Amino acid sequence: MNSNSIKLAMLLLISFLVMSCKKEEKSPSYHKGELTILTDESFKSVTEALAEGYMINYPETKIKVVTKKEDLGFIDLLNNKARIAVMSRDLTPAEIKTYEKQIELKILPSKFAADAVIFIVPKESTKESISMDEISKGMQSESKEFIFDGANSSNLNFVAQKLKKQPKDLKFSVIPGNKNIIEELGKYPDKIGVIGLNTFSRPYDKESEQLRNMVKILPVESKGKLYTADYENLRNMTYPFTRVLYFLTNEGNFNIANGFIRYSCTQLGQMIVQKEGLQPYNIFRREVQMR
Repeated sequence: MNSNSIKLAMLLLISFLVMSCKKEEKSPSYHKGELTILTDESFKSVTEALAEGYMINYPETKIKVVTKKEDLGFIDLLNNKARIAVMSRDLTPAEIKTYEKQIELKILPSKFAADAVIFIVPKESTKESISMDEISKGMQSESKEFIFDGANSSNLNFVAQKLKKQPKDLKFSVIPGNKNIIEELGKYPDKIGVIGLNTFSRPYDKESEQLRNMVKILPVESKGKLYTADYENLRNMTYPFTRVLYFLTNEGNFNIANGFIRYSCTQLGQMIVQKEGLQPYNIFRREVQMR
């Protein structure tokens, strides 16, 4: 083989190696890369906790959690502004059709936690419970006695869906942010705050404890029975405003987004959900009786 042939062979080999490296860099990987997750403020805490857990397990990943109203987060997912959106309400048939047409994937909600919408009053309030009938009538009253964190939010969406109403047809007051509702509710003794349980569900967190101590959570009366948003009622979905949190993604291969979703739904992720004070969707506490 002459020198020109050797040079040509070397060039071909180098070209092949460069192309292979580029192909490898672009190949799907669940353990490295960057990811943006859109979440409503109501369940930001559990989303951030799962993101932190994933980054600890896979140090070459960088996950950014961005707070966005639930409806707006879904729209951004459709427009590829993020790879994952956290949802709580059921999508309409039209939304499912749009997702499957625009993303070119069958919709596959990845359920990972049971959360709740809860009703709160100032600590000194004499009110001890609230009925489904009160909620239904109050949401159509001009007095606007219920305070939500805004339109397009997960809390309003879920209550509207539960009452079989459109959010635009409901009447309510607004204080932006679940935490702000808790802190400012004392100024409005005749109002009822509506927030997400995950706002202060972390059992051993000092800030959560302080927020919990500022308000009273009202049990909800349904069909003659009172239900609190505790583990058992979330697990059995007997608390009327129990909601299941789930991930939607626009990623069609097994890259970082689907890697994160798988992690969140396996035992490690579900333990994080439990530490957040929510009911894990994929694992349940088991009790064994010794005889």
